[in-house]
Amino acid sequence: MKKRGGISAGGNWLLDVIKVVDTYPKEGNLANILETKPPSNGGCPYNVLLDIAKLETGIPLQGIGALGDDKAADYILNDCKTNGINTKLLHKKQGEVTSYTDVFNVKETGYRTFFHGRGANAFLDINDFDTNKISGRICLLGYLLLLDTLDTEDAKFGTRAAALLSKLSEEGIETAIDIVSEDSERFSKIVMPALPYVDYLIINEVEASKTLNIAVRDDSGSLIEDNIAKVAELLIQHGVRKQVIIHYPEGSFSHRVKDNEQIFEKSLVLPKDFIVGATGAGDAFCAGTLYGIYSEWDTKKTLQFASGMAAASLSEAPASLGIRPIDEIWEIIENYS
Repeated sequence: MKKRGGISAGGNWLLDVIKVVDTYPKEGNLANILETKPPSNGGCPYNVLLDIAKLETGIPLQGIGALGDDKAADYILNDCKTNGINTKLLHKKQGEVTSYTDVFNVKETGYRTFFHGRGANAFLDINDFDTNKISGRICLLGYLLLLDTLDTEDAKFGTRAAALLSKLSEEGIETAIDIVSEDSERFSKIVMPALPYVDYLIINEVEASKTLNIAVRDDSGSLIEDNIAKVAELLIQHGVRKQVIIHYPEGSFSHRVKDNEQIFEKSLVLPKDFIVGATGAGDAFCAGTLYGIYSEWDTKKTLQFASGMAAASLSEAPASLGIRPIDEIWEIIENYS
């Protein structure tokens, strides 16, 4: 098999336009836009790869995806090249627009709400993932539920995304997936078929809960840790091959298959004025997790680093603006553990 190194990531490539607002209004009411940020990176693979690039470790990185035929696509390609991300498998789709998201970020809380335009991402398909040109030892696919063509049914595998993940696995590429958080009942239908072809499942507690229809918070909103562990175990029973990592505001949990290791790790304790925006924090956690896995760190160190990456992301409104070189991430972890 082809010798590979580094991390590849494919899926949703887009630009975020972040608007800082004083409150998120009820339907039909008004909120004030306090600030509009310049367009910035958005979507799972873009955020994750850029976050890892900003660690300045020199790890090889590669993007895979569908862009529009427009200036937004040029922005993404130039940004990737500036940050050392291989763009050979980022293709422009003629006549389409690059995907985008309007993000409304509440100043006081950091909570954000997304309005998304699918654009070219809707047409990303299996053939866009040329295994002869994929360079990464690990390939991340995200987000499931937000890739229209790959989310469609497949007679043999259940979904086209599952068929793609099977193809990657047959070529000896380790696979990882992330899921988008949406208010729907589609999770089981789209996520479950992919699990037998996934090595690393990295998702938040909402997505884990919706995939299996098991509550992970009680009526007061408190986390039910036993159910977090239960959901992870069930996801492994449904096929995840190496590790399930579930993250949530209070911390994270890992269940590793090879030795049945289960670890809870608490989040960092951040002062209120540290948190500016939550956009991209989950992707930053995913980036930290993948970097730790790729570096063959133990699970506790990986979860700590992922928490540090998420905290760094929270320090700025755009997804990756707060990510710093790796030594500075460890300083954040040391200061706020």
